[in-house]
Amino acid sequence: MEGMSSRSPPAGSYSNGHHNHKPQGGGRDQFRSRKSRHTTAGGRVSGDAEPPPPCTDFDKAYFQSYSHVGIHEEMIKDRVRTETYRTAILQHQSHIEGKVVVDVGCGTGILSIFCAQAGAKRVYAVDASEIALQANEVVKANNLSDKIIVLHGRVEDVQIDEEVDVIISEWMGYMLLYESMLGSVIVARDRWLRPGGLILPSNAVLYMAPVTHPDRYAESIDFWRNVYGIDMSPILPLAKQCAFEEPSVETISGENVLTWPHVVKHVDCYTITIQELESVTTKYRFQSMMRAPFHGFAFWFDVEFSGPANNDAPSSVEESPKTAASVSHRRKRANPDEALVLSTAPEDPPTHWQQTMVYFYDPIEVEQDQVIEGSATLTQSKENARFMNIHLEYS
Repeated sequence: MEGMSSRSPPAGSYSNGHHNHKPQGGGRDQFRSRKSRHTTAGGRVSGDAEPPPPCTDFDKAYFQSYSHVGIHEEMIKDRVRTETYRTAILQHQSHIEGKVVVDVGCGTGILSIFCAQAGAKRVYAVDASEIALQANEVVKANNLSDKIIVLHGRVEDVQIDEEVDVIISEWMGYMLLYESMLGSVIVARDRWLRPGGLILPSNAVLYMAPVTHPDRYAESIDFWRNVYGIDMSPILPLAKQCAFEEPSVETISGENVLTWPHVVKHVDCYTITIQELESVTTKYRFQSMMRAPFHGFAFWFDVEFSGPANNDAPSSVEESPKTAASVSHRRKRANPDEALVLSTAPEDPPTHWQQTMVYFYDPIEVEQDQVIEGSATLTQSKENARFMNIHLEYS
């Protein structure tokens, strides 16, 4: 997911309230594009029987934002991201070699080229952004025009007249689901993927946890208490609003996290439907591991690259109580023999996704072992499904 972290912060508003032990985010939490993704989310497609959903002005603006090479540069330079995808392609080479692949939201075409290098018979590289024109030139420059077919258009609109064996896509947005690009992968799956085909990544898990971040609070808020010896504290309410009314994409460390994480949503890319993405609700219960000021919540995600043989196997991570989810989360990443995982967790090497923070206007002191419980709901904006509304409650 690129774009925003180095360009401008996500703009939305999670409609923060002063802490009354139940701040409720609701409102138009429209983080702007992270990397304003290429393909669009649409309804489920059953063959070609139903007409595709119209391309809205929001979609056109989204695709246009991916025409800027800087967004793709940021994604490609994220070595954790790009090298994990290349490793996943090589690990699943036996499923790719001699097979037909579709790359959903191909961007500059780098994942399509990795697949061609792994021996794919044919790769359909699909992108609705103008960057597809450059991707086609990149394919020619690497003498791969006989293997890679660049299709400039939405997944809902382009035609592929054969079943495909593999779908690959880097669809993840901030907080995993922001930008709604997963919908495009679902459309591609339902239109073209043969039974028993491979989807990379195959699974994803969104996590949340309470955090303490006194340095960020000091830099943004306490700074105004004494500015060159002048009391500028009347600025404080506005400073809190400007700093914390919207989700913030930034990097924290494991030391900022107060509890084990909670699983907000597990995504199985083989079975999830577009309807499931419209609204996600979870109830959480945390127990603080330390005495500290509680500044808000952090969200991050993992994606897993497992083979098609695991389609019917139960997932190792479910939306379960925090302890079980946390143990599974750590065990998965710690065991190199298990499925390859790309993680954006605070304790792992940083990525361009960083972590998504939802801050309170004022911190709350919590004691060790104190319970924090409540609910979180993530809903696609009715005005623009690529945006997300965040509603948080806690006590």
